[in-house]
Amino acid sequence: MAFGAASLPGAGVAATDKVLLPRNLSPWGMFVNADIVVQAVMAGLAVASLITWTVWLAKTIEISRATSIAKRRLAQLESERLLADAGHDSRDGRDAVAQIIQSAAREASLSDGGTDDGFKERIVLRLERVEAAMSRRIARGTGVLATIGATAPFVGLFGTVWGIMNAFIGISEAKTTNLAVVAPGIAEALLATALGLVAAIPAVVIYNRLGRSIGAYRALLGDASVQVMLLISREGDRRGFRLSRAAE
Repeated sequence: MAFGAASLPGAGVAATDKVLLPRNLSPWGMFVNADIVVQAVMAGLAVASLITWTVWLAKTIEISRATSIAKRRLAQLESERLLADAGHDSRDGRDAVAQIIQSAAREASLSDGGTDDGFKERIVLRLERVEAAMSRRIARGTGVLATIGATAPFVGLFGTVWGIMNAFIGISEAKTTNLAVVAPGIAEALLATALGLVAAIPAVVIYNRLGRSIGAYRALLGDASVQVMLLISREGDRRGFRLSRAAE
């Protein structure tokens, strides 16, 4: 009976499949047995994923700290009555709001305390420059997330195409459509696709999340600039009121 079962065609194919089918189809086993090009694609996608999470951690800490300092500076700025006092309190600060206050105080000292329209225009120009510089600094490093999110699926697709090509070449060389010949290449191709999605999806989500956080931080800088202009305007009004009272 055993001899008769072994002589059946289906049993022979099943036995061949069992012998030829690779035993290790785990992700690591597929990576080790993959073609050098597919290995390079997988390694590159793994590095891209590592970069994504590193940028997320670093920028989250940086933005959170900068936002906390900006809120504290803004609350302090709202309690000040004179620009000179605000400049004195922030003279040792290196944060964005401190830079805004120091820039306005520097222009006030260069203008000899004048509060005319030309002085206000110069203050606005200085504040816009500081805001732009601080915004660029806080957004530094996030562009790589957009690049990874846009290119990782296509890199994974390249690995998929290459793996399928190898599978068909294996079929041609073995002159058989046996599953043991086709399965490894298809599995490697699908793994490259999966790694491309694993690298791209978090990159896009994190980029959008950081973009919203950076937008909120820029709004705080805009509030600080407005508060500085309010201080200057109130100071100019008080000076004009004192001059009018003196003329009377």
